[in-house]
Amino acid sequence: MEKICNARQENLYETDALVSQYCEFHYGDSYFGVENYPARCARLCCEIMAGRNRGAALDLGCAVGRASFELAREFSSVTGLDFSRRFIAVAARMAEEGKIAYEIPLEGELTAPVERRLGDFNLDAVCRRVKFYPGDALSLPQEFSGYDLIFAGNLIDRLRTPRIFLSAIHQRLVPGGLLVLTSPYTWLSEFTPRSEWLGGFSAGGRDFTTLDGLRQSLTPHFTMLGKPRDISFVIRETARKYQHSIAEMTVWERSR
Repeated sequence: MEKICNARQENLYETDALVSQYCEFHYGDSYFGVENYPARCARLCCEIMAGRNRGAALDLGCAVGRASFELAREFSSVTGLDFSRRFIAVAARMAEEGKIAYEIPLEGELTAPVERRLGDFNLDAVCRRVKFYPGDALSLPQEFSGYDLIFAGNLIDRLRTPRIFLSAIHQRLVPGGLLVLTSPYTWLSEFTPRSEWLGGFSAGGRDFTTLDGLRQSLTPHFTMLGKPRDISFVIRETARKYQHSIAEMTVWERSR
C-alpha cells in the first residue's frame, strides 16, 4: 500500500522479504485481535460511500491488492496501482489464478510455505472487476481519472513530495468524489526529505501536525468530512516479531 519513487525505495519494495511480508499483511492471519488492515480500510470506504455513486474506485499504493478486491465487492470497477512491479505482479496473479504462494519467515533462516486463495475471503467472484497496473503516484497518466473514490492507504509518508501529490489529486476525482487517506505519519528523511514533511515538527512556536498539513494542502479543493479515526494494523516480521502501528484515516470530499 505505499511506495516512494527513488532507487532505494524501488529496491526495498522489490525484495523477496518485503513481497512475502506484504502478502502476509494482506492475505495472512490476523494477529493479537487486530482486524486485517486492507480489508477494514476497504470496508470503511464502502460505508463512507453509502448513498453515493460507487462506479469507479482507485486504490493508490495498492501493494499486493487486498483492498482493491475488497472495494470490488461494492464498486463496479476498481483500479489498483503501485510503484512496485513485484507487488503488482502478485496482485495480478491473485486476480488471474485466484491464489498466491509465498514463504513466511519463522526464525533465522527457517521459513514456512503458505498458499492463500481469493475464495478464502469470498472474493473470487469480484476479480473480473479489478485491474492492476504499475505506476507512480506522483506522475499518473491522464487515463487514471474520473474516480468516485480514491483510497491512498499508508502512502503519503512514503512519497518524496507529498504536497505535489495532494495539490493535484483532485483532478483524478469526479466533483463530489471522495479521497480517503490513511497513514501512521512515520516521517523519515530517507523516504521524504525533511523539507517535504507535511507535519511532525514545530512551526511558529507551535506543534504542526500532519493533519494540519493535510488541511493546508487539501483545503483549496476539498472539504474534510467527519473526524479522523484511528485504525490499528499489525505486520508480521517473524514468528516472534511484529510491528503494531496506528494509522489515522481522514476523508475528503472534492468540492471544487
